[in-house]
Amino acid sequence: MSDETSPIAERFRSFLPVVIDVECGGFNAQTDAILEIAAVMLDFEGDQLVPVKTHFYRVVPFPGANLEESSLKFTGIDPYHPLRVAYPEVEVFRDMFGHIRTAMKSAHCKRAILVGHNAHFDHGFVRAAAERHNLKRNPFHPFSSLDTVSMSALCFGQTVLARACKAAAISFNPEVAHSARYDAEKTAELFCTMVNRWQAFGGWPPALPDSLEQEGSTDQEDTADEDQSAG
Repeated sequence: MSDETSPIAERFRSFLPVVIDVECGGFNAQTDAILEIAAVMLDFEGDQLVPVKTHFYRVVPFPGANLEESSLKFTGIDPYHPLRVAYPEVEVFRDMFGHIRTAMKSAHCKRAILVGHNAHFDHGFVRAAAERHNLKRNPFHPFSSLDTVSMSALCFGQTVLARACKAAAISFNPEVAHSARYDAEKTAELFCTMVNRWQAFGGWPPALPDSLEQEGSTDQEDTADEDQSAG
């Protein structure tokens, strides 16, 4: 097994955080269409976590997919607009998963972990699409995710994306919100800001209590004694 690693692998215990936003035709991941999806890749520049690349897709609703009129009005997406360039769901997910696996390999990460604002919602749609098309190589952890709603509530006392961005001094234009690309990129900025601020406050790397440091030293000494005895 390779011992190679990277700053992002070390920071997130060999998981690669990927920010996902899904815009849909409803709230049911099993029955409702995915209309847009964006994945923002992250990496460290020096000691700062930053967004590095966005993969954005417009998606053709899968056959038989439900489209709620209220959801279409909320997002402003017309899935049948003649100028809308969209691709079949299976092609979108194969391409997106391929980009994520490439980034995982480059970062020496063993798995991706989904970051989202209300991550459970986006994660559910990603899992449903992968199952619908029998995509065996889903790079995301099957149930763990990193939720910027919870993180924002802790850091800023806010849960709405626009308000959390304002509290974090991140510009936010409500006129262009509810696009998967825009919301994913703002979520990525917010996530990076919180991770970097936690580090600036001295929260990373974590300082072990003296008792645990002493216990670790004792364990190392015991191992060394055992090795000497075995010799």
